[in-house]
Amino acid sequence: MKKGNEYEGTVSSVMFPGKGIIEYAEEDKINKIAIKGAVPGQRLRFILTKKRKGKCEGRVEELIEKSPLENRQAPCPHFEQCGGCVYQNLGYENQLNLKSDMVKKILDDVCSDYEFQGIIASPEEFGYRNKMEFSFGDSYKDGPLALGMHKKNSFYDIVTTDDCKIVNGDYLKVLKTVLEYFEEKNATFFHKIRHTGYLRHLLVRRAVTTGEMTVNVVTTTENDDNLSELVNRLLELELEGKICGITHIYNDGAADVVKSDRTEVLYGTEIVNEVILGLRFKVSTFSFFQTNSRGAERLYEKVREYVGDTTNQKVFDLYSGTGTIAQIVAPVADKVVGVEIVPEAVDAAKENAKENGLTNCEFIAGDVLKVIDDIKDKPDIIILDPPREGIHPKALDKIIAYGVDKIVYISCKPTSLARDLKIMEEKGYKMIKACAVDMFPQTANVETVAMFRKVNVCGNNTQNREDGIENV
Repeated sequence: MKKGNEYEGTVSSVMFPGKGIIEYAEEDKINKIAIKGAVPGQRLRFILTKKRKGKCEGRVEELIEKSPLENRQAPCPHFEQCGGCVYQNLGYENQLNLKSDMVKKILDDVCSDYEFQGIIASPEEFGYRNKMEFSFGDSYKDGPLALGMHKKNSFYDIVTTDDCKIVNGDYLKVLKTVLEYFEEKNATFFHKIRHTGYLRHLLVRRAVTTGEMTVNVVTTTENDDNLSELVNRLLELELEGKICGITHIYNDGAADVVKSDRTEVLYGTEIVNEVILGLRFKVSTFSFFQTNSRGAERLYEKVREYVGDTTNQKVFDLYSGTGTIAQIVAPVADKVVGVEIVPEAVDAAKENAKENGLTNCEFIAGDVLKVIDDIKDKPDIIILDPPREGIHPKALDKIIAYGVDKIVYISCKPTSLARDLKIMEEKGYKMIKACAVDMFPQTANVETVAMFRKVNVCGNNTQNREDGIENV
């Protein structure tokens, strides 16, 4: 096989995140070609785009034959172009089965003796997101201004997703208003190669339970525009919810990420209020908060089940975000200590705990690796909810060194969990059970929750201290 040549093949399996695998025989070996968005059963004509160090990738040129899993017409008109969703043409049950099998295979490759409890569905298949980051750009080189999501397999081109199906209709009204305003102003977008231009992103949060919204326009400092007219237009919109804050975020960095060099509040507040499992949470612009509020309730119910009885227990919630998990387990715990690297998330967590009447929560701002040694309390149970790339190996060593009987690990990237799982099993922990939780319908992403127990290690035998599970 040569890079740039066309080939045909049938997708035999899928790997995270949403890459179909075609096995292609070549002389005395089998090449495995990963193709983004492909699903088992599809027959494709594809171009080999990468062949290096045993890794092959391809780009679809033609769908020759559909998969039996493709059992519906995608509801979204942007589906064929937009790179946000990959599974809208699969019925939801097929999506769940695909993700469940994908997670189980990843975990099975590392751990063979555990209980896999399947996948928990999202309560809502569409309109579920409470946060969206839209990008400014053009849909083709030197084309008109666009605002939405990246095109499939494109780093530069943007699709104006003004009829997106995974958000509430309020998002779309805001998107159209913002795009029309800047079109009228002939505003330029930030060019990723030349590093010139003005418009970068539109970040919108909308709490599902309260309907509160914040609208955040992200630009460079190239122009010194007064956005008061845009503010007025946004506040005049007829929405199901209500805009409670509008900000102008300045970012002159080269990277294509949403961050703030400086934030100017143009109207109201930077906070929305959300309710999860009866607890109220203030969520700021850059705080980590699960993007599917209703799905988060199911996720946290499973976490609470895995954590079990916390009566008179000290619990560490590491990578705690706005303190959601900490506060869910706090009512019957002796104390909960949360650690989070984003200072404004820690501030929000403290406010949330106060508003929810919880006096046994302590939240610390800092990198887990750097601050964990300074925490005076010693945990009985540890909950981990790290970023996508998992836990820094040195931080994981420090966490394991506590020697707690139980660790519950929440992961939005099962391959990172599998990597950390291998280390944990080598150092005296056994994964007892795990399940997938679909927080991101229509996309290839999925959450995983795993429960670990400390084991006694004696030669080649390991015996669980509480569950009576023995492996030889």
